[in-house]
Amino acid sequence: MFKYLWKDMLDAVQYLPFGLLVGLQFAIILYIYYAIRRKRPDGAWARVLYIMYLSIILCITLFSRESGSRDGFDLELFSTWGINDRNNAYVIENILLFIPYGFISAWAFKWGRKLIPCAAFGFFSSVVIECVQYATKRGYFQIDDILTNLLGSVIGYFVFRLLRR
Repeated sequence: MFKYLWKDMLDAVQYLPFGLLVGLQFAIILYIYYAIRRKRPDGAWARVLYIMYLSIILCITLFSRESGSRDGFDLELFSTWGINDRNNAYVIENILLFIPYGFISAWAFKWGRKLIPCAAFGFFSSVVIECVQYATKRGYFQIDDILTNLLGSVIGYFVFRLLRR
């Protein structure tokens, strides 16, 4: 299982330049916006990091796959875990993918500093990703993915709270 985790994490590194590029563009836009309004940009860097990470998530979950390459949905709970090492790695990767998302959401947005809104946003984001994957046939719609992404968001939230103290 760990060889799959390691390989998939190394594969995901290729999307960092895209995330940095998107983040840089967003940072420039924010800088101009705050310069025009002559306001102090509270939390601007956290929002730039949020946009960067969101673009990386979209690359990993949508753009890294060919349209039409996958089709179907799985509404059975916990159907992914325990089948084989590859599927177990997918479960862990889904959790790991959304830990930074929960952390950055809590850091970037005031509403994200409460557990329920942060978890709800992680849940909503995951549902949107699953629906787009299903509609574009770039991935399967799986309840397990939604639950593991939600778990990752909640863990990220608690890591933020722990570090904030």
